[in-house]
Amino acid sequence: MSTLETNSIGKYNGNNVSFDDALKLKSYTTSQRDALTSVAGDTVYNSDTGTIDFYNGTAWNATSSNTFTFTCSSLVIAGGGGGRGSSASGGGGGAGGYRNSFSTEASGGGNSTENPLTVTLGANLTVTVGGGGPSATNGNNSIFSTVTSIGGGDGGGYGSSGYVGAGDSGGSGGGGATNVGAGGTGTQYQGHDGGTAGNGGNFPAGGGGGAGSAGETPSSGSVNGGDGGNGVASSITGSSVTRAGGGGGGNNAVTFAGTGKAGGGNGGYGTSSPAYIGGNATANTGSGGGGGGNSGTSTTTGGTGGSGVVILRWATADATIGGTRTGLTDGGVQTSGSDSYIVFTAGTGTVSFS
Repeated sequence: MSTLETNSIGKYNGNNVSFDDALKLKSYTTSQRDALTSVAGDTVYNSDTGTIDFYNGTAWNATSSNTFTFTCSSLVIAGGGGGRGSSASGGGGGAGGYRNSFSTEASGGGNSTENPLTVTLGANLTVTVGGGGPSATNGNNSIFSTVTSIGGGDGGGYGSSGYVGAGDSGGSGGGGATNVGAGGTGTQYQGHDGGTAGNGGNFPAGGGGGAGSAGETPSSGSVNGGDGGNGVASSITGSSVTRAGGGGGGNNAVTFAGTGKAGGGNGGYGTSSPAYIGGNATANTGSGGGGGGNSGTSTTTGGTGGSGVVILRWATADATIGGTRTGLTDGGVQTSGSDSYIVFTAGTGTVSFS
């Protein structure tokens, strides 16, 4: 038989009962609670969710949402696409997809701020930093939990090896190559399209798309390769940094290659090495590599796309990130005002908060 032991129970006027000390309910995990033989009205404390749960005769119900959660903002940028070499001129690589849920800042492709994630304390969350694509290769995706940013598209090429002129689709699309090759399509809410190649002139290739704008399409007869599309700025680390720009398109003339944006590689130009080699993008910008100039039949002279980055930010008072982050490279926890943030620059693994 159960025994109720108490020093004092006082009754107010009416039906209320008061206690001199806090009332402590029996604590159960969700699994333990579900294993009980319960009747309507049973009430327990759920130690998994931090809620008071009651049984209505059919199912358990919580009196509130999970109290062991907090809000985490993130900036998730995928790896940029590589530029492509060509027998004429190659398109610039597109920027990696750009998804931002910090403050009221913009995401890529003209999208507004996304909703921050509600994170459960103790849960294992996947983090992957996408690598930049080598020449003629798309960039790799970056991930934070349920947020995935798509790798940038590589630039288009043209030559005897059978490569067509169109740029590839991706987070932002790669620029098109010689003979009016079309730019690749950017992913909605993440990036923009690559520019279309011009015709005539010095066969200028299109610039790779950026998170902030489409890659440039050279005008008919232009000698200039198309510039990469603009990136997008974020102050998630406390200071404004612009990332995820497109790579510049190449051309056949001297010194008239397209300019890469926000760390994107410049296009190659002319017909001799090393000038015709597209420039590499800056690491951890997610920007596209530059397209190659006239390199005969080569398809390997575009620049490498920049690796992506994953940045998390949360209120310092709400949570602490776990110290075990195997497989990931980061700069440690830093602070900005009342918030903490961490920057992941390479690798894949899991993180958790307490």
